[in-house]
Amino acid sequence: MSLTGTNGPVDPGGGRRETALRPGYHSPQVEVDVRLNTNESPEPPPHAFVEALADELRSVPLHRYPDREATALRAALAAHHAVDPAQVFCANGSNEVIQCLLLAHGGSSRPAMLFEPTYALHAHIALLTGTPVIAGRRDDAFEVDPAEVARTAAAATRAHGPASPAVTFLCSPNNPTGGVETTDSVRSVLALVPGILAVDEAYGQFAPWSALELIESEPRLVVVRTFSKTWAMAGLRLGYAIADPGVVASLANVALPYHLDALKQVAGRLALGFSHEMHDRVAATIEERERVAEALSNLPVELWPSKANFILFRVSPRSGSKVWKGLLDHSVLIRDVSDWPGLEGCLRVTIGTRSENDRFLSALGEVLSA
Repeated sequence: MSLTGTNGPVDPGGGRRETALRPGYHSPQVEVDVRLNTNESPEPPPHAFVEALADELRSVPLHRYPDREATALRAALAAHHAVDPAQVFCANGSNEVIQCLLLAHGGSSRPAMLFEPTYALHAHIALLTGTPVIAGRRDDAFEVDPAEVARTAAAATRAHGPASPAVTFLCSPNNPTGGVETTDSVRSVLALVPGILAVDEAYGQFAPWSALELIESEPRLVVVRTFSKTWAMAGLRLGYAIADPGVVASLANVALPYHLDALKQVAGRLALGFSHEMHDRVAATIEERERVAEALSNLPVELWPSKANFILFRVSPRSGSKVWKGLLDHSVLIRDVSDWPGLEGCLRVTIGTRSENDRFLSALGEVLSA
């Protein structure tokens, strides 16, 4: 069967070419002894949380649709962050939050602005929603220069009009570089862009400060969080945004009905009762991050300061993939980002348990000396 569109024949199996993720984004899923490639928590959730979740799920009416408003979860998150429930939007991972943000505020004449290198899904989801992407560059230290923000915003305005960019993304700590935007940096960007500023804080608990501190005074600010990392719930796919109630309402308008299942709503609410355990794990991860960074500084690599649960380092502009393969031969899997814009020769390692980190450091030393 052949189909015909406005521009001629359509391949029913081909899809839109621009929707493909850029080459090299997906990290290989292979069986290894040490997996430090996707920034997950190295430990499962607390056993008491799992038991509490199992107990409560026994009474969940699975034959009924979930609470469309996620009322209890939003109330719990609001209490956790000392905001109003009307300022909380929940979704299937932070990526769905970003998707709803772009569906509500992006579009063909409403571009998104970002600064490479950064989280690849910001640009990818923008393209999926038909939102043009205006990309600036970070400096040699992977920081966002206000002059570059002004230049890139001016380019967006020239191309798409005075309301552009409609959405600007900052990732803090930035994935994959690990740096944190300062208070002054966030305020500076807000002063330079007319639309929404989304600060993606998937790794925010590892950082010394959060843009959540500015929420009450900045109605165009959206802070995006996830349960995948510090809450050790990557398998459940739960994320949320804290924003002005009007922005939250706009996100709810574009979300599919009943998009957040009952299991996620229960799990997220219960997880917040284990905040002390989460903070202890964050502290342990930060301690390990500093230990691994110090060990890496004694090897022939270049590394950047990180305030996340991972470290970016460069082996050489030409040997990143070779070193990555050498580590894989030692049954250690990390992330090869050497073909990402501005990251030639770079690799990213997640902070795991002490024994996993020791295994990585030992294997890296062997590979580099081979």
